[in-house]
Amino acid sequence: MCDVPMVMGILNVTSDSFYALSRVEGDGLLARAKDMLTAGASILDLGACSTRPGSEPVSQKEELARLHSALDILDKELPDAVVSIDTFRAEVVRECVKEHNVSIINDVSGFDWDNGMLDAVIEASLPYVLTHSVDVTSAECCTAQVLASLSQKMWQLRQGGVCDVIVDPGFGFGKTLAQNFELFGNLGEFAMLEAPLLVGISRKSMITKTLGVATTDALEGTMALNTMALDRGADILRVHDVKEAAQAVALWRAVNGKV
Repeated sequence: MCDVPMVMGILNVTSDSFYALSRVEGDGLLARAKDMLTAGASILDLGACSTRPGSEPVSQKEELARLHSALDILDKELPDAVVSIDTFRAEVVRECVKEHNVSIINDVSGFDWDNGMLDAVIEASLPYVLTHSVDVTSAECCTAQVLASLSQKMWQLRQGGVCDVIVDPGFGFGKTLAQNFELFGNLGEFAMLEAPLLVGISRKSMITKTLGVATTDALEGTMALNTMALDRGADILRVHDVKEAAQAVALWRAVNGKV
């Protein structure tokens, strides 16, 4: 759906995100953000509450405090940056959109974890990343279930006037390892949703478990899958390692005569 696939760089102002090297704070935030933009990131995805499996979410108050602090810096120093906020809480969306230069809402819950989230997204009238995160109920037809769920929720969003929707299959959320790979192999089918496709598999367990490596050693596996994702129609790659992802996009475009 995008003329040129984009790279979304992950900025975690947390203490417990699953990939420790993605965590930033204080002066490190601005430096990391600048490095990502220089390396080729089109979007900075700012998260202040970890959603890794087994994590205990921080309070809404703490999440907001972290986001306000980080967004104050980005608003002042990088006012032209496209910033998305990675949150599942309605009031976090409302406050951040009201007070800061927020361009995209990235909600891993698919507005399932906060009853007010759908209304908050409609009120914000910003592009929204719709993620499939509910448990897949059957070992078979994972792709069909995910597509049906996303299609229904896209209808709800569009009924509320939110037409700029980005879909995320939600790798790692409510899915087994086998289901993740089935879904990945069928990424081309997401074209039927007629929405930009975001793929976020950076250093996730579907890579580390399959290869038997630590998260810190999962860059090569991540890049392999990211390149395959581009071949299957990915429009946005959400990554920890921006430079490598941007290089993958450049090479993919050259191979496909899109330079």
